[in-house]
Amino acid sequence: MIIESLLDTDLYKFTMMQCVLHQFPGAIVRYRFKCRNHGVDLRPYLREINEEIDHLCSLKFPESELEYLAGLRYIRRDFVDFLSLFHLKRKYITVTASDDYECGIDISIEGPWLHTILFEIPVLAIVSEVYFRHHDPMDGFAEGRRRLEEKCRMVLEEPDNDGLFISDFGARRRFSRAWQEYVIRYMSDTLGSHFAGTSDVFFAKKFGLTPMGTMAHEYLQACQALGPRLRDSQTFGFDMWAKEYRGDLGIALSDVYGLKPFLKDFDMYFCKLFDGARNDSGDPFVWGEAMIKHYAANKCDPKSKTLIFSDSLNIPKTLDLYRHFKHRIRLSFGIGTNLMNDVGPQPLNIVIKMIEANGQPVAKISDTPEKGMCEDPTYLAYLRQVFGLDPREPASPASK
Repeated sequence: MIIESLLDTDLYKFTMMQCVLHQFPGAIVRYRFKCRNHGVDLRPYLREINEEIDHLCSLKFPESELEYLAGLRYIRRDFVDFLSLFHLKRKYITVTASDDYECGIDISIEGPWLHTILFEIPVLAIVSEVYFRHHDPMDGFAEGRRRLEEKCRMVLEEPDNDGLFISDFGARRRFSRAWQEYVIRYMSDTLGSHFAGTSDVFFAKKFGLTPMGTMAHEYLQACQALGPRLRDSQTFGFDMWAKEYRGDLGIALSDVYGLKPFLKDFDMYFCKLFDGARNDSGDPFVWGEAMIKHYAANKCDPKSKTLIFSDSLNIPKTLDLYRHFKHRIRLSFGIGTNLMNDVGPQPLNIVIKMIEANGQPVAKISDTPEKGMCEDPTYLAYLRQVFGLDPREPASPASK
């Protein structure tokens, strides 16, 4: 089977899940699947996808995995005790054929946030691997290995690369579990300290690497419905995160409402409290320059802060960003699909996004318009109004 461990997911699923347990245990949410590729028909694989999800829902955490999680400094004992009783419940996810979506299937997840949050990453990995198992089976990954070797060579040959750190963020759209394992092993052996770690907790445990991650978009989206006032939902989310982690895991996600609203909310208090911020949409050069300027204006030395870039990166783009910002601020780069599904065929651009919390619509207003997702256009228009975004303008400053 494709998923053999509940650790085979991104770290931020566990960090958010712990926050949900302590801060929002009664929240009810709904997620929806989306395939952004045109011309992809997933209906022939419906039975296999459902069988893989059946198996996923049979998994529990063995004691060795619970001990590993307990050893992470920010994971609390009561959360580990909760996970010792946890398994994903099949009644909260449905996968059916549907003519309403171009890809031919509908994946809907609905139930308590605490019991549905771990579905996203393994379900996306299942869809991707099942699809490529039939659509483009590979034998030996010769082309993928050639590309991977070239990427690592570029990193090692980059001048003045002492501050160049790359992490794997690619579990959700990986070609296969076997390919992800190969890439992580190869990069760890080849790049040494330049390979900072992986977001996949299973492989972090297996290879003794640092698990990477803090929060995802769904956390700040849910705060639209769970906080006291919509306009304060972003600051409410940051406050609750700080309450949970007391200064640990201090990387703020900056693009749930776009860069302009983020900078308005990310005041001197948050600039000093959080270690840095993560970019996941829009022009990364514009974003990085804006963040450096913002830190300086809020009496923070930019060189004491970290910028994490994670939006559709490849190695050439990563190196361009590194050259532009090195020695001005700390840098880290999370590369996903270009590492874990760059073996020849076109990867699937698939996502599962939260669309509702406690019966209310939630939305992401991305600096990259096609990355936004909301099923209620009236709510989306209202959200833009509340955060002071003209419907005709992007959420970020003009690209250079």
